[in-house]
Amino acid sequence: MEAQWEYRAVLAVDIEKSSGRGNVALVRNRQTLRTVLGTAFARSGVDWDACVREDLGDGLRVTAPTGTRKASLVHPLVHELAELLRDHNTRTPDPSTRIRVRAALHAGEVCLMPTGEVAGAPLETLARLLDAPPARKALAGAPDTVPLSLLMSQHFYDDTVRHGYEGIDAAAFHKVGFTVKELTADAWLHTPGWTPPPEPKAPTGKAATRKRDRSRGDSKQVSKASGNGVIYATQNGDMHIRVVKGS
Repeated sequence: MEAQWEYRAVLAVDIEKSSGRGNVALVRNRQTLRTVLGTAFARSGVDWDACVREDLGDGLRVTAPTGTRKASLVHPLVHELAELLRDHNTRTPDPSTRIRVRAALHAGEVCLMPTGEVAGAPLETLARLLDAPPARKALAGAPDTVPLSLLMSQHFYDDTVRHGYEGIDAAAFHKVGFTVKELTADAWLHTPGWTPPPEPKAPTGKAATRKRDRSRGDSKQVSKASGNGVIYATQNGDMHIRVVKGS
């Protein structure tokens, strides 16, 4: 078999805070992730056995089969995965084997290698999405009952969410920007069952100037004084008085 280039949808999943739980919990959690992913794919009508599955240590990268409808990887797959993880965590008494995950979705031309592995730039983008701060921050700030945060590329969003397909609520996706290594991009964040609070907007114009001045500790106050003088004072306590003679 020669290397072949094909357009494929790709999914990556990473277990949150997987380190430090011990080897027994690590092995169990890896198996749990594979089981719930396989079930979620089956419920979504995607052949799990036909997917290329690659180990990420505490996660998995999955390349969907040729012809997989990308929207099906959003719904029902992501929602099924969230529900399966939620059920697992509810039934598991041991906190070390409860798992929450970050997930990323992208698509593009990848190379199917004779060895069975997959390579190509879309996988680099997928890795950056999986590691992006917005997805990490959203999951860390979500209630424990929220088992998943998803970050999808703009390309994937344009082909799926924005069209309003059945089962996909566009209002539940929020545009975010991020920079990871060499990639600076916009993406779309989704946390099934929870909406993160909006990020505070950065001040602009005069408000931003005042904030910068305060951070430097040298904002200046100008006051008129009787006797034809002007008083200049800064926040650090310096005061300068200039006397202006009357005409």
